[in-house]
Amino acid sequence: MSQKNAGTSMEGAAEGHARPTLRTVAAEAGVAVTTVSRALADDPRIAETTRKRISAIADKLGYVPNRAAQRLRTGRTKVISLLINPRHEFLSFTSEFLGGMYEGLSGTGYSINITADSLGDDRLETIRNIRRHSLADAIVFTRTECFDDRARYLLEHDFPFVTHGRTDFMTPHPFVDFDNEAFVRMAIARLVEKGRKHICIVMPNEKYTFGQHLRFGARQAATDHGMKLTIPTEVDLDSEPDDIAATLRMLHTGPDAPDGYVCVGEVSALITLAFLNDMGLAEGQDVDVVAKRASPISNHFRPRIETIDEDLRATGRAMAKVLLDRISGAPVEDLQVLLQPEGPFSISR
Repeated sequence: MSQKNAGTSMEGAAEGHARPTLRTVAAEAGVAVTTVSRALADDPRIAETTRKRISAIADKLGYVPNRAAQRLRTGRTKVISLLINPRHEFLSFTSEFLGGMYEGLSGTGYSINITADSLGDDRLETIRNIRRHSLADAIVFTRTECFDDRARYLLEHDFPFVTHGRTDFMTPHPFVDFDNEAFVRMAIARLVEKGRKHICIVMPNEKYTFGQHLRFGARQAATDHGMKLTIPTEVDLDSEPDDIAATLRMLHTGPDAPDGYVCVGEVSALITLAFLNDMGLAEGQDVDVVAKRASPISNHFRPRIETIDEDLRATGRAMAKVLLDRISGAPVEDLQVLLQPEGPFSISR
């Protein structure tokens, strides 16, 4: 578990000195304590020049808000709890997603508390604990399920949250999602343009909503283009890499082996490229691969493949905005963001 502050600076803190307080900053700035409090909260009622001057003085003195006092006074923790699955289809998911959230929360005074979200554990218990003990003002979680108990629980208790991914609940809730149906349609269309007739995709588990969107889009695209689609049932995105590679090898023991692959993430792309190399199959000749790209790490895949972008940093920024708006009481219909894929691109760009 880790915690970073998105809106305060420790520079200028003098070792061995008493911790600076609002009164310390007020005395240095020559203003009232309430003025300092409002200025550091970016209250528009305080002139911008005054806010900047007080912020600079607070940084120089090494002032850090006393969260315990803030919580007693406002009822808020100024903490956002982020639940992340340690195993992910993107090698860079945490750094890109978290980087975007930090950017979106910069200057707000909010911190991000990260908790591992193990897919095999009781995923609801962590949510209950955060709400019951007031450990955060809002919650972000990923790997959203079609009928996610966590979303249901938070809706019932009117606790601010945003999901990475949608649910199938009739009750609307805040979310930021990527249009995976559009992604897989684009990827298959590109493979068809290259003359491929049999496409293989290792999918997420069906309980995740994005897995449903991917399946629907892939099956519809396969029907539209009149080509064969294989979705291995023995493995999914969370299977062990060796098991995925073994399943893909088995597909090439028969007479009708796939000649095109859509990879939903960086991990599956690496596994696919390694398996193709081991089988002596040349990408771009015997087979073609189109993968989802989420970070510059994909630029270093060899051989080079075509990619379609999912901007995880933009996702993190959108998450931060939706959360802040939800905490401020914005209407739910304004808090639902569906980001679109971009591409396909050559990976050499």
